[in-house]
Amino acid sequence: MPAAVGVIETLGFPAVLAAADAMVKGGRVTLVYFDKAERGNFVVAIRGPISEVKPAVEVGLEAAEKTFGGKVMSYYIVPNPPQNIVSVLPIEYTEAVEEWRSVW
Repeated sequence: MPAAVGVIETLGFPAVLAAADAMVKGGRVTLVYFDKAERGNFVVAIRGPISEVKPAVEVGLEAAEKTFGGKVMSYYIVPNPPQNIVSVLPIEYTEAVEEWRSVW
């Protein structure tokens, strides 16, 4: 099945929390990465089928922008990421993530 990666970077924690919540509720996707970026920015990454990642990122962007003080710094979607991307970025499905993937 073709997979994609969606990433949102926001200014401040409340916005990234709202984005992450909206993304996992807005599509059949798995949260694979969450961390601080730089200067108060936070980043969240999801993976899933291409047809689910795009709408999930869209609702995540909307939720982040609606959050008080929330600002989206950047976002991107990578359909069918090649193996070199997966090996460099921390977007692999880990054991902790696999538990939640099997639910859907």
